[in-house]
Amino acid sequence: MEQTTYGSLDAMPPTEPHTEKKPALVGVGLKKSFGAVHALAGVDITIGEHEQVAIMGPSGSGKSTLLHVLSGILLPTEGTVNFGTVPVSTLRDAARSKLRLKSFGFVFQDGQLVPELTSLENVALPLLLNGESKHAAVSTAKEWLERLGVGDQLKKRPGEMSGGQAQRVAIARALVHHPAVVFADEPTGALDQATGHEVMQILTSAIRMSGATLVLITHDVKVAAWCDRLVEIRDGLLHTDRPMSEVVER
Repeated sequence: MEQTTYGSLDAMPPTEPHTEKKPALVGVGLKKSFGAVHALAGVDITIGEHEQVAIMGPSGSGKSTLLHVLSGILLPTEGTVNFGTVPVSTLRDAARSKLRLKSFGFVFQDGQLVPELTSLENVALPLLLNGESKHAAVSTAKEWLERLGVGDQLKKRPGEMSGGQAQRVAIARALVHHPAVVFADEPTGALDQATGHEVMQILTSAIRMSGATLVLITHDVKVAAWCDRLVEIRDGLLHTDRPMSEVVER
């Protein structure tokens, strides 16, 4: 794929190269049922630190449920999830919420920005919730918005921006507190192809430079191709798991 630079990502400090990927997330025997519906039917998956993994599958395959279980939003009906040495699937609700706030970042299809807040306030929010001072939170949020090329949107609310601009703000919010893992659920689903291409370039470049792990949910192989590895889910089971280089020519 043609690589271009947006905003000032090239000014972000590079991370040290990683030659060995330690496990960041490990799911073993994951099952999740909603009544008679078995969304996950026994999935084993290991995602390494700094890895960018795309999880694909048709509608109803269980891919979004897997993301929610790995991130601790949902508890598995059976099986375990570990984030490093942290047993995510056995934590109480409050502890899982704290883990997500401190260690995870999220980018959703519609951004899920707080509509009443400006871009600057949206991005500063995770820092404020983590106890940083308002001055420090606002300063860091402004830096991230400028890096992602939306420094001119600081005072605008989500409804006053284009879809691409709003997703850049959502990416800044996801990364502002330096999470270990970023979960992205169909981040380009509401965008046209050109804007989606731009957003994926920004997302993967920013995450790579921050040193975070990316877990991406998509139904589009062109979006998945931005990642290093492809996992396919069908009928709640892991169907294939292979390097992206074996799937498409970048």
